[in-house]
Amino acid sequence: MNQDELKQAVAQTALEQIVDQLEEDSIVGVGTGSTANYFIDALAAYKDRFDGAVASSQASAERLKGHGIPVYDLNVVSEIKWYIDGADEANEHLHLIKGGGAALTREKIVAAVAEQFICIADESKLVGKLGAFPLPVEVIPMARSYVARELVKLGGDPVYRDGTVTDNGNIILDVWNLDIGSAVQLEEAINQIVGVVTNGLFARRPADILLLGTQEGVKTLKAK
Repeated sequence: MNQDELKQAVAQTALEQIVDQLEEDSIVGVGTGSTANYFIDALAAYKDRFDGAVASSQASAERLKGHGIPVYDLNVVSEIKWYIDGADEANEHLHLIKGGGAALTREKIVAAVAEQFICIADESKLVGKLGAFPLPVEVIPMARSYVARELVKLGGDPVYRDGTVTDNGNIILDVWNLDIGSAVQLEEAINQIVGVVTNGLFARRPADILLLGTQEGVKTLKAK
């Protein structure tokens, strides 16, 4: 299978894991990116079984609406049973790097609310150590230069993602060459920099389940 077929396979498996538990008042949290898009497309066939969705980006919200799935603001939702989203990297602890699509802040918020975070990815995303993919950091625009200097002190090489504005009106710094020995500690350290909204490490709230598309089929991983 090629990469797109692997993504489709994990999206379908994620749907199969929740479809029998969908109820009339169920709200499904949905992420952003190509793998999440496959999940949205698969979910559409069951739109009459549940109430609606909360989306982590405007792009995902529009795709859900295009399928006739109601999209709710998180502020009017009391609970989310599942959050399904992809990742740019994942390790054996199910710590993730996310934010390649610049939706990391809203993704992190929805993941925090959800009872269960199901991460869906192809096998290329599983790594021995996080950090080959640059770590996205969402930053208040006026703090860009200051935050970049502070990230250099942490050992990173920040690069401004030119032309990208998040759904929150902020900018992205992609940080290369970070030594992510302790993902939880680094996540907290970066978030303490004034001007940082959040960063793309999902370690304090990792995935609960990683569905990994491989040539031998979809594998289910839980944190070690």
